[in-house]
Amino acid sequence: MKRLPLIIIVIVAIVGAFTLRDYLTFEALRDNRQMLLEFRDENYLGTVAAFMVVYVVIVAFSLPGATIATLSGGFLFATFPGALFNIVAATIGATLIFAAARWGLGEKLSEKMNASEGVVKKIKAGIDENQWEMLFLIRLIPVVPFFVANVVPALVDVPMRRFVISTLFGIVPGTVVYTSVGAGLGSVFAGGETPDFGMIIFEPQILLPILGLCLLAVLPIVIKAIRGKKGL
Repeated sequence: MKRLPLIIIVIVAIVGAFTLRDYLTFEALRDNRQMLLEFRDENYLGTVAAFMVVYVVIVAFSLPGATIATLSGGFLFATFPGALFNIVAATIGATLIFAAARWGLGEKLSEKMNASEGVVKKIKAGIDENQWEMLFLIRLIPVVPFFVANVVPALVDVPMRRFVISTLFGIVPGTVVYTSVGAGLGSVFAGGETPDFGMIIFEPQILLPILGLCLLAVLPIVIKAIRGKKGL
């Protein structure tokens, strides 16, 4: 029974990967943009609620289309409050999958890691000693899949409060970037263009500030390691 939520997530994720990949796409957003804008204008609060529910479901069940959902937040609601809606919904969805993984696997796995010796125990101890820094780091690094960043902390006994706080603030840079891109999709649609969303985050003006934040997250870990070697 404890593993049932995690099993459901895995099943829905697999089914969704095959059934929804043609619906949660840039082309679907482009083709239905006028209908979405009209619905938003007629029922703003209802659109916000529906959007956030869909976003939470996408993240919680690791369905395809998270990037499109973030862009849609910017397209429908502008950079602000679109970024706020995206951040809150993504955090709720991430927390749900974190809780499912923790309940289903985390406790037993954490007990095994604590009882183990050698390299495994050292890795667990290193994570425990630098939890805040590691949590922010995996959120800031663009190459870490969102699903991985949601599940791994649950398996190494990270407290939920730390997970929620680090997720809420750690996803801000990347989310704001993609939301702002979504806010400018009107001109992209008008020009009939299709931007390469996979490369947006790697633009120098975007990537360099994020890497700077990554260095700030790593710095305390490095300082602790140096002090440990010197016995300070």
